[in-house]
Amino acid sequence: MTSPTLAGTGHGQPLRVFLVAGEESGDALGAKLMQALKQQYPGEIEFAGVGGDRMGQQGLVSLFPLADIAVMGLTAVLARLPSIVKRVYQTVDAAVAAKPDVLVIIDSPDFTHNVAKRVRKRAPHIPIVDYVSPSVWAWRPGRAKKMSVYVDRLLALLPFEPEAHRRLGGPTTFYVGHPLIERVAELRPGPGERALLGSGSDVLLLLPGSRRSEVDMLLEDFGKTADLLLARRPGLEILLPAVPHLAARIRSTVSTWPVNVTVVEGEVAKFTAFRRAHAALAASGTVSLELAASGIPMAICYRLDWFYRRLKQIHRIFPIASVSSMVLPNIILGRNVVPEFLDEAAAPEQLVDVVDRLLASSPERQVQVDAFTDLDTAMRLPDGHSQSSTAAHLVLDLIGRA
Repeated sequence: MTSPTLAGTGHGQPLRVFLVAGEESGDALGAKLMQALKQQYPGEIEFAGVGGDRMGQQGLVSLFPLADIAVMGLTAVLARLPSIVKRVYQTVDAAVAAKPDVLVIIDSPDFTHNVAKRVRKRAPHIPIVDYVSPSVWAWRPGRAKKMSVYVDRLLALLPFEPEAHRRLGGPTTFYVGHPLIERVAELRPGPGERALLGSGSDVLLLLPGSRRSEVDMLLEDFGKTADLLLARRPGLEILLPAVPHLAARIRSTVSTWPVNVTVVEGEVAKFTAFRRAHAALAASGTVSLELAASGIPMAICYRLDWFYRRLKQIHRIFPIASVSSMVLPNIILGRNVVPEFLDEAAAPEQLVDVVDRLLASSPERQVQVDAFTDLDTAMRLPDGHSQSSTAAHLVLDLIGRA
């Protein structure tokens, strides 16, 4: 990867980069991007903007705590809306005043895109990079064309997204790789970590989600499914990786179940569980890519809250989604190899048969195992290129052409 020419930035003065992340996952991406920028740019860099602890460790002094805007769910957003709007305008004012060489917005489109739109109106000369594409390929595809007005370059985490934005009239988009591809070794079992299937040490993962709303909607049905499975497979070990902020709540619920489920907490314990597991029942989300990278066949469930149930009803009359699956491995592969169960379909009586077949040497299991090899190929970056270094190069390259 060649070093770009930074026309207009001047090596005698610091490169000014203004970054805006809206939640913890964006903070992690932002920190690695900052580190890669420092490695690639030959001069001094000044960082400003909004981020969390990880970006702080790389030299960013955040305008305000990330917790002020990192809220999930319609109800929570509405309750905090006046404060969030205030933070949007505070961020816009700071970005314009900083006169950065580039503005990088990272994920969390409900916040970061509102910042970018207003910066573009007030300071149209500032190049804007969006790191992580909104799911325009699945939800409200008209957003892609609107983004092209205020986003100069989009860095996508999924390999099909550049073509999706080209088709939908979105901004110029580059695939930079998913953070997961740099952590595959942590997910794949070493010698002796994953027992031979059917040897009496089979392991099932229950993954009800990382948000309280997901857990509330799925955990009970996952428990009933586990109960039905254990009646068929008495020696089955069941592990439930939990995020720290929900672990106590999940342990309390699981303690009332008639089945023995081991709750493990934190990322290290989660990845250890992945390396031992043979199948999984999981909520929809990035975890499906983690499971696929680990070679674990899965069934995916998701339930919509009242607001999105209503939108689903409207969707039958006015289509607003454009994919046949909400499971990321299926979308990347272009074929539905992972079964998914929405709302009422996520019933224990139906899930138990599907998961039971995934815990056997069945055609359903083999289809997924084979497909995960294709997924590896689809998500791979050129040799020697990491996600963060690719993203940093594209940010610097844009400035070079500004």
